[in-house]
Amino acid sequence: MKDFKYLIAYLLPASAFLGLAWKGSWLCFTTFFAFVLLPIGDMILPQHKENTPESEEATRVHQPLFDWLLYLHVPLLYLLIFNALSVFKNNHLSIIETVGMLTGVGIIVSSFGINVAHELGHRSNPKEQFLSKVLLLPALYMHFFIEHNLGHHKNVATDEDPASARMGENMYAFWWRSVKDSYLGAWRLEAERLKKAGLAPYSVANSMIWFQIIQIIYLILIGLFFGFTGILMAIGFAVIGFLLLESVNYIEHYGLRRQKLASGRYEPVLPKHSWNSNHELGRIFLYELTRHSDHHYKSTRKYQVLRHYEEAPQLPFGYPMSILVASFPPIWFKMMNKRVIQN
Repeated sequence: MKDFKYLIAYLLPASAFLGLAWKGSWLCFTTFFAFVLLPIGDMILPQHKENTPESEEATRVHQPLFDWLLYLHVPLLYLLIFNALSVFKNNHLSIIETVGMLTGVGIIVSSFGINVAHELGHRSNPKEQFLSKVLLLPALYMHFFIEHNLGHHKNVATDEDPASARMGENMYAFWWRSVKDSYLGAWRLEAERLKKAGLAPYSVANSMIWFQIIQIIYLILIGLFFGFTGILMAIGFAVIGFLLLESVNYIEHYGLRRQKLASGRYEPVLPKHSWNSNHELGRIFLYELTRHSDHHYKSTRKYQVLRHYEEAPQLPFGYPMSILVASFPPIWFKMMNKRVIQN
């Protein structure tokens, strides 16, 4: 029965569908759910450090339930976006309602879209990798598939990684640096891959070119059905979605650095190079992304068997609350810099 706990994650998109149906202040409910109710729940509920027994891991890894919980995100995400754009087109929403819709759907694009795309993007199955790209499309962040897997996991916890925040760097400066450098890095990585394969770096074989074309077609289709304002709303959903992703990146690696060895290489990636969180609701709603130390230590390990390590640095709050605190840089620095030095 404990395996069904991840069904609770579906309450977040359900809150967005509820807001679209009832409108008014209910359009703000998803934001309230994500950044008020979840942080309170994380502070009240006990943290769990237990790991799946090694004898049960193989069985748990191959249970279809855990995969289907992720696959179902694809139709639900696109249904939500279609529903939101329809509501926006056919109703005269107030400014508060419009902002509530933007933030609410943006939260789902990030948590229900990019987060699950991240999990599926680490799989070796081509069908799951395809679903990963489909989930990244509404965030207009398809390059994440390349940069995250080939760049971030290689360079994590170094200054060479745009997604690893530096100590003393505020979240807003990090947003700009990470968004820009991750995008440019994906172009570079794809060009390098094609050169190694003996192909022209900028040709029809370049995935980055196709990603841009697909994203433009996606926006054109939205424009045909929902007009120019629909395109603006879709872009708004995407921006909020990828900025929330970058906020998560910010708190996951803030200030942590790998040492450079005498050989010029960096030390191997260890659990100590990512901030971990065992706060229960964050773990469930983000499909164990908060056990980030193990994810970087063993990037192919599926979410349902990610492990807790005692040596991994621990965030004092769950992910939603940590993002809220990071929104106020002086408070974040006071809370985290001493922890960085201790680690």
